[in-house]
Amino acid sequence: MRTLVVLLLGLLTAACGFQLRGQASLPFETLYVALPEASLLGTDLKRNIIAGTHTKLVNDPAQAQAILTVVSERREKSILSFDTSGRVRELQLHYRLTFRVHDARGRDYLPQSEIRATRDISFSDAQVLSKESEEQLLYRDMQSDMVQQILRRLAAAPAEPIVFEPEAKDAAAR
Repeated sequence: MRTLVVLLLGLLTAACGFQLRGQASLPFETLYVALPEASLLGTDLKRNIIAGTHTKLVNDPAQAQAILTVVSERREKSILSFDTSGRVRELQLHYRLTFRVHDARGRDYLPQSEIRATRDISFSDAQVLSKESEEQLLYRDMQSDMVQQILRRLAAAPAEPIVFEPEAKDAAAR
């Protein structure tokens, strides 16, 4: 009976389409990641590129086929609700990342893009320290989501930079 249950669960899992993430296929052989110093996002991103792709990270942008530049990274929080005595009851955490992927000549593989993540968190004056820890964990979770979104966007990038041709724009305007 136990074997039958295990076999049935195995078949159900296989039938749902579940599969491990595996390696992403990036269209770049070499990549330079330009991030602010001591960026946790940068460490996470580099680790995922090394472990999950065949793309090599280089230390010199001149040697890279593509350059990923983080333009801005912001963390914010806003108040969602108050209780009847006017104290904060819920907060919303925001994490915004703006980046672009280009070659050494400045031609874009991916134009400047923004990724946003939000999480809601309840707040209590009696649990300030635990809520601060929870907030840091939520930001860390959003950062991991950002890294995965960047990798998916990199995998969907064209193999050649987008070349802007003024004649094509003029013809389309007519």
